[in-house]
Amino acid sequence: MPYEETPVGTVRALYRYPVKSTAGQALRTATVTDRGLLHDRRWAVYTGDGGIASGKRTQRFRPVPGLMQWSSSIADASGVPLLVSPGGLRYRADDPAASRALSAAFGQDLMVRPETTIPHHDETPLHLVSTSSLAALSALTGGAVDERRFRPNIVLDTGMLPAFCEDDWIGAELALGDGVVLRLGEGMPRCVMIDQGQAGVPAGTKALKLLGGHHSTEFGLQAYIVRTGTLAVGNVAALRRTPG
Repeated sequence: MPYEETPVGTVRALYRYPVKSTAGQALRTATVTDRGLLHDRRWAVYTGDGGIASGKRTQRFRPVPGLMQWSSSIADASGVPLLVSPGGLRYRADDPAASRALSAAFGQDLMVRPETTIPHHDETPLHLVSTSSLAALSALTGGAVDERRFRPNIVLDTGMLPAFCEDDWIGAELALGDGVVLRLGEGMPRCVMIDQGQAGVPAGTKALKLLGGHHSTEFGLQAYIVRTGTLAVGNVAALRRTPG
């Protein structure tokens, strides 16, 4: 089916979070798979009742405040994350010592596990935000807003496009990188996590309240994978729509 293609920006940053709800890993290149960026949220910390540690409470998730002060990365070809404590201690996620260290740090039984049948992603496999929206929120807060606060996978440099430009992209496709195509979904609902501190990002008090008053407590877009491939910082992003 023919479509119209309009450049809307370039990839400014890529992030993955090898252990869910920990501070993530910035990338120059990333492989996009059917479930999102390779190694993204493949592992998570589980609570004693089988919930997935997060910043909120739902049927799947359990709040474990402070977990974002830990960080995770993929350090070798095994694909097993390396967990780093706020004090700099390092643990492989598959080492029982990692679960023991987390349990001791948070005063409850915690275990690091890979994903099985219960998905670790909150809403969708990918999440993207634009620099236009970051600039708009920065203007509302009166100071620069760190993109890491929103835990995106893809940050698009949208130049002079208007604030919250991605609102008009819902339902379209986005082509970028080495053949990657995404289907853009609804706005990403935000929760208390965006004001919580994480490794390298101090706690804040304004973002969630301001988004509630100015943008329906949403920031960025949910995204689904149409075609897998490779992404790199600097890739051009083009919006695809069917004419009419």
